[in-house]
Amino acid sequence: MFQQDKSWIENKYHLTDAPFDPYRRMAYHGTPFDPSTGLDDDAICRGLDELAPELRRLPHPVAKARAVAYVMARTRLCVSEHDWFVGLWSLNRLAGRVTAEPWGRELFRDILPGLREPMEDLNASGACAIWMDFDHVVPDWDAILRLGFPGLLRRIREARAAQPSLTPEQAAFFDGMELEYEAVLELLDRLCRYARTLHHEKADAIAACLLQLRDGAPRTLYEAMQLIYLYFILSECFDSYQVRSLGNGLDASLYRFYQNDLRQGICTETEIREYFRYFLMQWAAIGNYWGQPFYLGGTRPDGESSYTELSYLILDVYDELGIYNPKIQLKINENTPDRLLYKVFDMIRRGHSSLVFCCEPGMIRAVMSYGATYEEALTMDIRGCYETGIRAKEVSTGTGYVNAAKAVEYVFTCGWDRCIKKQVGLRTAPPQTLTRFEDFYHAVLRQWGHLIEQAIAVSLQYEPYLSFVNPSNLYSATVSSALVQGRDAYQSGVKFNNTSILCCGFATLVDAVMAVKEFVYDRNIVTPAQLGDALAQNWAGFEALHTQILKSPHKYGNDDPETDRYAEALSSFYVTAVNNRPNARGGVYKASIHSAMEFVWEGEKTGATPDGRFAGEELSKNASASVGMDRNGITALLHSALHTHPDRYCDSHCLDVMLHPSAVSGPEGLQIMKAVLMTYLKGGGMSIQFNVLSAETLRDAQKHPETYKNLQVRVCGWNVLWNNLSAAEQNAYIRRAENLA
Repeated sequence: MFQQDKSWIENKYHLTDAPFDPYRRMAYHGTPFDPSTGLDDDAICRGLDELAPELRRLPHPVAKARAVAYVMARTRLCVSEHDWFVGLWSLNRLAGRVTAEPWGRELFRDILPGLREPMEDLNASGACAIWMDFDHVVPDWDAILRLGFPGLLRRIREARAAQPSLTPEQAAFFDGMELEYEAVLELLDRLCRYARTLHHEKADAIAACLLQLRDGAPRTLYEAMQLIYLYFILSECFDSYQVRSLGNGLDASLYRFYQNDLRQGICTETEIREYFRYFLMQWAAIGNYWGQPFYLGGTRPDGESSYTELSYLILDVYDELGIYNPKIQLKINENTPDRLLYKVFDMIRRGHSSLVFCCEPGMIRAVMSYGATYEEALTMDIRGCYETGIRAKEVSTGTGYVNAAKAVEYVFTCGWDRCIKKQVGLRTAPPQTLTRFEDFYHAVLRQWGHLIEQAIAVSLQYEPYLSFVNPSNLYSATVSSALVQGRDAYQSGVKFNNTSILCCGFATLVDAVMAVKEFVYDRNIVTPAQLGDALAQNWAGFEALHTQILKSPHKYGNDDPETDRYAEALSSFYVTAVNNRPNARGGVYKASIHSAMEFVWEGEKTGATPDGRFAGEELSKNASASVGMDRNGITALLHSALHTHPDRYCDSHCLDVMLHPSAVSGPEGLQIMKAVLMTYLKGGGMSIQFNVLSAETLRDAQKHPETYKNLQVRVCGWNVLWNNLSAAEQNAYIRRAENLA
């Protein structure tokens, strides 16, 4: 049955044979929805605009709930004979046009008017990428699956009744949640009634599932999966909060339902596999660029691995489907069974680079460093790409990326940004006055520290207003501490109210510093002023020097002692400048080496750097070496990366590894991959991800894209199809792969 339905599901949210923009938020439809079930988006938007004057008189949580309820009540519905999971039409955060969007403009126009220019300068220059982050949310899935939507609504009302008195703000907080969850139940009722009008073979079972979710908590595996999917859609697309994990470990969250279904004969193993095919395909069909994560495994309190037969079943189905979205994170420890590791290694070397390993020992140390207990750390969520967070107790925002390479650029320009032609960095001394390497190095640290301070200063001003701009009605209702306090989770309503500052271009920074040390100060081949001229001219006229610099052995990723000492020192500077500093929400800042797409986007705004990089080229990504610069093999790369002390990065730290297929073939290849993983884990590593690719294959894929439609590569915290990369991005992967030969 699934094979007949697979094509329909693939086209559920967009037409697979039409041009596809992965940055749009599911606002595209391939599947015709019954127009009798609701309005199209244009009609809903007109209605929202008419509602807007009334909403402006209401407290923000209530106004948002009214807007969200308006969309839920009018969106078109789909209950298809080709799918076990329902469809909702209005997926482009329509309620935000009369809530979060104008409130965000109001914040920077009226409340924080002096913040707009410095924020725009940092973003436009590529020095920092800063925004209000509502997109790294993991609800308390245990509560959602235990209570269901009706139970969550009852809990809201009970928490409200338990308050001895309510301030106006608390009353609005509870009103907003009540209204929104009432709207969810009305939507479920509408879906159920619509399903009952249909006569295809899935309709009755879908209607029964929806009826149960309208009236109570899920009892079966299918009901639990439908609930997870519905919460995801409603949060992501209606409430405007991205859901960055499916379950508190998908295998752990669903295991009791799986066992119960088999024990009571509700489903066979074959039927369960079929449900998972449909479930996983929902996110493959969505196809957004950043991918939808969930994690598997972990360690039980008794020290044993928590991988179960359901973990293997999920991996089996994922392997069979050949998809790259959703993406899967695997909690790994020394107790992880070889059976699991070898299965995943084999999937990776066959092309499933959407699997990433998250090393529990390093992550546990990282989150305990900001106050989590061992018990809390043991059950931490992996959210987003590989960020950490304490389950049901932490709101952690990613406020922005700091471009480490700009610190070097600004030393040569005295803080002047050539991209936007403004003073963005510090007015440090001209490079020709830096007569000693120590002077240059100190200037780099001052510029880098200044950018970190700028990012923190901006976020300190706007982060108190997160719940003003976008009250988290759906999410806060899942968090018991927010209910007890009568306070939005994004307004310090949880135990850990943290903020991440992410570093981009770390290896570019290290290599640039080492190039200056070697060629300017140690070997006296060029003066600081001459090197500054070479950078200003983008190496034109300095080709011989450029070649010398590129060939230097002092590059991060090669286990070079001197380079690694500076990498360690620079890493220490960064985490010391960020970690455990108080933020504006009663929490702390957390350091991260995680570049997302900023290694490309910020690279486009960064001039030539002393490591030999040309202006506009990509920066190094995550904790990895610059493209083509790790020349001494995988062991050398691991040693260099471990010198950065990954477990000091409280939020996230990831190493990208590329391996040649010949190096990991056969049974010995699986052992090699395990050795790499365990070396990194035991050394304090956090996350590590693999691409198993050859330059020959990639060059052929570039020439003959029609024969490589399913070739996928790991970009940062997500995968993309090779054919969806730009030529420049493809060439960068080819250069990395050539380095393996």
